[in-house]
Amino acid sequence: MKSFSIVILNLALALSACAQEAAPLREPDARYKADILLVVAHPDDEGAATAYLARAIDEGKRVAVVYGTRGSSGGNEVGTEQGPSLGVIREIEAGRANATLGITNVWFLGGKDTASQDVLVSLANWDHGAALEQLVRLMRLTRPEVVLTFLPGTFVGEDHGDHQAAGVLATEAFDLAGDPTVFPSQVAEPLKRLEPYLEGLRPWQPKKIFYFPDAEREDIFRDKGPSYSVKEISKSSKKPYWRASLDAFRVHQTQAKSFADRLDKMDDAAIEKMMQADGWADEQRFVLGKSLVGGAVTSPIFDNITSEPAPFHREAYSAADGTSAGSDLSIALAGSWSFYAEFRAAHALTHLPHPEPPEIALQAGTSLVIPLWVKNPTASKKEFTLATDLPAGWTVASGTGKFVVGARQTAGTRVEINLPNLSDEKKNRENAKEVTVQAQADGKTIGTVRIKVELRKKALPE
Repeated sequence: MKSFSIVILNLALALSACAQEAAPLREPDARYKADILLVVAHPDDEGAATAYLARAIDEGKRVAVVYGTRGSSGGNEVGTEQGPSLGVIREIEAGRANATLGITNVWFLGGKDTASQDVLVSLANWDHGAALEQLVRLMRLTRPEVVLTFLPGTFVGEDHGDHQAAGVLATEAFDLAGDPTVFPSQVAEPLKRLEPYLEGLRPWQPKKIFYFPDAEREDIFRDKGPSYSVKEISKSSKKPYWRASLDAFRVHQTQAKSFADRLDKMDDAAIEKMMQADGWADEQRFVLGKSLVGGAVTSPIFDNITSEPAPFHREAYSAADGTSAGSDLSIALAGSWSFYAEFRAAHALTHLPHPEPPEIALQAGTSLVIPLWVKNPTASKKEFTLATDLPAGWTVASGTGKFVVGARQTAGTRVEINLPNLSDEKKNRENAKEVTVQAQADGKTIGTVRIKVELRKKALPE
């Protein structure tokens, strides 16, 4: 009986000692820590970077992916499902495609798949503020060292507005996720066990952001960032990195079943020959957006990156109002073109390549709308005249002539151009033409706007 009492006493003393030890502090969930966060628009867009991601995973990097939409407006080569049901299927395909590379952390912002070239339309359809809040949340959850995304800008190419929106949101989140005053409920520590609104995340500043262009031209992107061969052999799959990218893409059956079926009938040599011809085996290039840890523009993506967190950093920015007394009447491009000029300045990205003059590819036989801002900072109303200089066969539908803008006002207007159909002899030739809009007031030219337009048999609407 005495020995039993001693055992009980010793146990009580041990429990008392344990109770006096400090309780472990809560830390971020390590399961979701990422070295790379890829932000794209639709399921299958990850294909723009999967060859590099396969390489990074071979090197021990952790990768997470965020999609802006579920791709519910895409085609379906497999079944009858469309709309939200197609979005559900494409979400499953995205998860399986990423799993071929070993990527399991995949999220969707819930934006609406929007078929246009206008980033502002896509941002509106994605509910810009809500999408940004969710992406900042995911950036704080995954704590990436590097962000990869589409280059925000307008270029002749696919130029999908959703792709552009992914790049815009990723850039905004890169600049905001480390700021503790942005979406503060995310970084507030709950004081009650069942507090449902305070999230207990921590601010996080990624160290680098890189872009991949959604454009056909390559001249203005050369040597603007690192490049990687996709022909090297993966340590894990024993296949070239381009093949890892291709195998992941084949999982997107709703978008590429006919393509995948063709591949199933080919041997490896025939597939490699076709991929070389189609560009799948090309070098993979990135454009450096920002590096908070230094390094050369073309240095490897993880150059200078350590495990130490980066301090929050935001460039100072002051927008010039351009309305000082005594300045002249002027015109400027509006819409997404003016947005990007302001966006690059606001996010310290004025070094990013962009075409001059601005460019766009449109479907022949449709129309081009040129949005304009007319600024009158003077103390009296002003009459001005808009005129165009167009290629042969192009005609003005509306928007030219004489107009009046009030004193100290900025007015919006637009010029609409009818685009001709392509003749057979022009279909395989260069169809890029320059459109000029000129404004005059008080007997002198107050501004000229130029846009390069390429006519195509098919293109997304403006």
